[in-house]
Amino acid sequence: MKTAVCCVSVAILFAACQLPEPHSYIMTVNGPLSVEEMGKSLIHEHVFLDWTGADSINPAAWDSDAAFAAILPYLTQASEKGVLTMLECTPAYLGRNPALLKKLSDSSGIHILTNTGYYGARKNKYIPAPAFSLSVDNLAAIWVDEWENGISGTSVKPGFIKIGVDSDSVLSGMHEKIVKAAARAHLHTGLTIVGHTGPDAPAFAQIALLREEGVDPSAFVWTHAQQGTMASHVKAASMGAWVSLDGMGWMAPDSVNDPQALTVARYVEMITNMRENHQLRRLLISHDAGWYTFGEPEGGKYQPYTAIFDQVIPALKVAGFSEDELTQLLVNNPAEAYQIRVRRVD
Repeated sequence: MKTAVCCVSVAILFAACQLPEPHSYIMTVNGPLSVEEMGKSLIHEHVFLDWTGADSINPAAWDSDAAFAAILPYLTQASEKGVLTMLECTPAYLGRNPALLKKLSDSSGIHILTNTGYYGARKNKYIPAPAFSLSVDNLAAIWVDEWENGISGTSVKPGFIKIGVDSDSVLSGMHEKIVKAAARAHLHTGLTIVGHTGPDAPAFAQIALLREEGVDPSAFVWTHAQQGTMASHVKAASMGAWVSLDGMGWMAPDSVNDPQALTVARYVEMITNMRENHQLRRLLISHDAGWYTFGEPEGGKYQPYTAIFDQVIPALKVAGFSEDELTQLLVNNPAEAYQIRVRRVD
């Protein structure tokens, strides 16, 4: 049976859910939050992952209590660095665990956002089989339903749309369908689209598809843009898209003799390039760190959420960045990027 996408008027939605005024809030695992309360934000992190695959994943097998005990100290550490808000980017069928996220948020005091959408990277391993035969509108309806009614029978609603495409220069048919579904879901929900991407070509291919669907590039976050070129960072930002440099939890030592290695110096170079080209206001930074891995002893090695504060910010200060510019990166830009509002092409 074809699922219809339910279109709810903004006035009814805000009245029924007692949400803040439009253009002023995000959706956390504990409900709506004013953007003024977001504070210092990490916009791309993970706490729990299950790499099994959509065809055989079994959430009933997860030991969320053990995961909680292992993860909480890392969130506490982030909180001690001043972090107030964290976007947890693990998608459906890859370990998205809204009940665990809510418990972690309650215990750490960090506002956590989860997501809706499907992750098509890694050759579609994390897309459920029925999705391949669904239409664009069918897919969008699934994601809109999670926004309107909660995820997996919980009261937790998504705070953004997470999609993923492979790094091929041409998007596959399935990946085009995912992008179009994200566009249509955005037009119903106002949720920002976070696109696992990497290189330049798939980033601009997604932007083009979103525009065809009537969605302005300002609703799109080019995730893992550190794998792209600095010229394209400026180009995408000038089109209105958000450029996300989000691999800072995995930086190579600065002694690496490779000008393209993702070192602290390389990240400072990319951030400086955006400032010099007057696009700092379209830039987002994060670690893409964590995470507790299902199936590995004690969850495997956990990467902390501290490198930005211990390494990148000191290096940016040496490079002449002001406190206002650092606030732009960690406070103002996340609030602007993820506040819930529909962004249509003019």
